[in-house]
Amino acid sequence: MSTTNPFAIAQAQLDKCAEIIQLDPAIHAILRMPKREIHVSIPVRMDDGSIKVFQGFRVQYNDAKGPTKGGIRFHPLETIDTVRALSAWMTWKCAVVDIPLGGGKGGVICDPKSMSTGELERLSRGYIQAIWQFIGPDKDIPAPDVYTNPQIMAWMMDEYSKCSGKNQFGVITGKPLAVGGTVGRGDATARGGMYALREAAEVCGIDLSQATVAIQGYGNAGFYAAKLVREMFGSKVVALTDSQGGIYNLEGLVPDAVLEYKEKTCSVNGFPQCESITNGEVLSLDVDVLIPAALENVITDQNAGNIKARIVAELANGPTTPEADDVLFENGVHVIPDFLCNAGGVTVSYLEMVQNFYMYYWDVDRVYDCLNKKMTSAYHAVHLTSKKYSINMRQAAYIVAVERVVEAMKLRGWV
Repeated sequence: MSTTNPFAIAQAQLDKCAEIIQLDPAIHAILRMPKREIHVSIPVRMDDGSIKVFQGFRVQYNDAKGPTKGGIRFHPLETIDTVRALSAWMTWKCAVVDIPLGGGKGGVICDPKSMSTGELERLSRGYIQAIWQFIGPDKDIPAPDVYTNPQIMAWMMDEYSKCSGKNQFGVITGKPLAVGGTVGRGDATARGGMYALREAAEVCGIDLSQATVAIQGYGNAGFYAAKLVREMFGSKVVALTDSQGGIYNLEGLVPDAVLEYKEKTCSVNGFPQCESITNGEVLSLDVDVLIPAALENVITDQNAGNIKARIVAELANGPTTPEADDVLFENGVHVIPDFLCNAGGVTVSYLEMVQNFYMYYWDVDRVYDCLNKKMTSAYHAVHLTSKKYSINMRQAAYIVAVERVVEAMKLRGWV
């Protein structure tokens, strides 16, 4: 198995789950591969008048429990295997929090940082023109992901509405509030992770008001994790990193001040009165909670033995390799696996869909209350399963999710 191919990792994780629960081989074979893949070419007129053709994907992994759901990435290094893996993880993510959706994911190979606003709009609309017949509020509902945002979602929703001949706000989530978005979406991924962390800390006997926290990655999820872990629990954030490096201060960091500094300098590096650390060093700090919120495959069998944190809360997708999982489990590190820990985003996206369907919008307290209940229930379902089988939390999350998908497949007569 490749340790760098994300889809190979996703399949290996499923294979382990299938072995534990003795999954029927035919069902296992179905779940190892996406149900549907769409590959498209998107011609876009650039600002200089030339035409550039971009390659795009949409993978609909499994829709046994409902329409597929998942983000769209704009990234120069996007690959079909990354999209396949993420669509698989979205399938398990929706199932583990028990929302009536399947898993999907999309991507376009492009460098959005080098494109003008007009070029991005034409690319966004072109992508929807290429796939619109395969998506819809009752088929497949995209959302923002890496280097896409609410404005891009608004363009995509508008283009789908034009193609279908009527307003279809529910085709996309993560939209601006003025066009059918929901309050509470901005910090949903991190907030959902904090609800899971709260439950994990209770299980592990950790007082979060006295806990130290290190966070790798200072994008949306990392910033809100730093902000919320202080506001909700009184924890002390002692380390933060981004792609350029990181900072450490045992006295604690103020997330808003660090964000303001990063927006001015393009990095957290050099923030006053801090020690410089690397993205590798942040993983081995002597802290209570480690939150990987950046890239995949950062915790491996080479460095997992150095992790001193008692809880690893995975806000990133796929930050830990299967080999590293075994090391962490043997060392007694409690991992809140990615597709449980970061499921707050898709949960609030689902709540946005619900509001779109009946055209009535909630206040933020109702959104947070629903999110809290979903994440708390999901965490304990996974933890009980881990105890039942004496397995790590990721394997337990897979069992919870896969059994729910398999039940739907059997009831529908697919197998």
